[in-house]
Amino acid sequence: MTDAYRTLAGSGRDSFEVRGSEFIGYAGPANTVAAAEAFIQEVRERHADATHNVPWYRVRVTGGGPGGGHLLREYQSDDGEPTGSAGKPALNVVQQRDVENVVGVVTRYYGGTNLGVGGLARAYSTAVKDAVDAAGVVTQRPQARLVVTVAYDDSGTVRGILESAECSFDADYEADVTFEVTVAVADANALRERIADATSGRAEIA
Repeated sequence: MTDAYRTLAGSGRDSFEVRGSEFIGYAGPANTVAAAEAFIQEVRERHADATHNVPWYRVRVTGGGPGGGHLLREYQSDDGEPTGSAGKPALNVVQQRDVENVVGVVTRYYGGTNLGVGGLARAYSTAVKDAVDAAGVVTQRPQARLVVTVAYDDSGTVRGILESAECSFDADYEADVTFEVTVAVADANALRERIADATSGRAEIA
């Protein structure tokens, strides 16, 4: 999974009322299904008194078959609203915007007036749009983590390489020097080779 994709810069929230019903949209980034489910559970607990908490997510998972790549696991639920009036319109927003690794919940407090399937679909999709806009959409490259361990004599060379590369790192100076590096998956092999060549293979790279 080396290709770039669109996701959220952070968490977003927005709310509005339609004919007495309050809709609160939440959206945030999630790199795994477990993280998405935890986000949904947290919102459900926060709004345990709500009439509906409509969840949805769209998360990359490993796979892709012989050609490699990735698969998307998508989930949505109407959470008691009429079939097709809530979860599907909510998920459709991020499908149309081609946003991945994203999760959200639309909370509804019923105001006493039925909105009909069309009205509900508009309200739930608007709640997701507003939450996604509040969070902001960014292009993300999948990241890899490398652990590079070298003797002190090679640490300056390795630090120089890391500082000139498009990556982030932390250094731990003990008996040896350990660099914990975060780098785009697409660039990871080239960085490994560069460090190995510069240290004549002395660097341990995990």
